Amino acid sequence: MRGFMALALEEARRAGQRGEVPVGAVVVQPSPLRVLASSGNRTEELCDPSAHAEILALRAAAAELRTPRLVGCDLYVTLEPCAMCATAISFARIRRLYFAAYDVKGGAVDHGPRIFSRITCHHRPEVYGGMDRGAAETLLKAFFRARRS
Repeated sequence: MRGFMALALEEARRAGQRGEVPVGAVVVQPSPLRVLASSGNRTEELCDPSAHAEILALRAAAAELRTPRLVGCDLYVTLEPCAMCATAISFARIRRLYFAAYDVKGGAVDHGPRIFSRITCHHRPEVYGGMDRGAAETLLKAFFRARRS
């Protein structure tokens, strides 16, 4: 599991180098075990407010499997997903969500609207927050510190 989060952190580093908020995501198919897709944020590059790492990775994984539902697949992401991404995760039927850093302001899993706790949420993945939290927080803090200077 940690190896997959390490891949997500590498995607986040690359996103930061491109001037994007450093968030990375990886979709894993557990059987047979393989990475289906990975991505970092590309909202600035694509001029697309929906080009979050999670959305891009889910789209690529769905295209790889040729299905809109990623039943049995797991998602590793370096930051607690926002409401848009949490909803997409539910729609994709992700089995397990692993995320690194918590996002008190923009997160929607353990914070804010808590999408998976809503009665209107049709699918709730198992959620594991805080994996490699320190590494993800370090990337994010360094990125925003550099932007302010």
